[in-house]
Amino acid sequence: MTIQTLSRCGIAIFLAALASGCSWTGSKTSDHGDTHGNQCKANPSSCMYEGHYEPGERGYAEQEAKQLNQAESEKMRGW
Repeated sequence: MTIQTLSRCGIAIFLAALASGCSWTGSKTSDHGDTHGNQCKANPSSCMYEGHYEPGERGYAEQEAKQLNQAESEKMRGW
């Protein structure tokens, strides 16, 4: 093999490794963009909001939580 062929193979292998590494180490997000979902699963109390809500915000947050919980339950039933 010539040096040119070796360098081309080396570059191809490097790019393949880089692409697989990016997909392997990339942050896993849920359908809703939650980047710390695993942290919340491991320690749910760390994700509880303890601040003040604006008017109407608490009801919205509770409704969203219900929908997310229902979606997760449906996913689990599908397994």
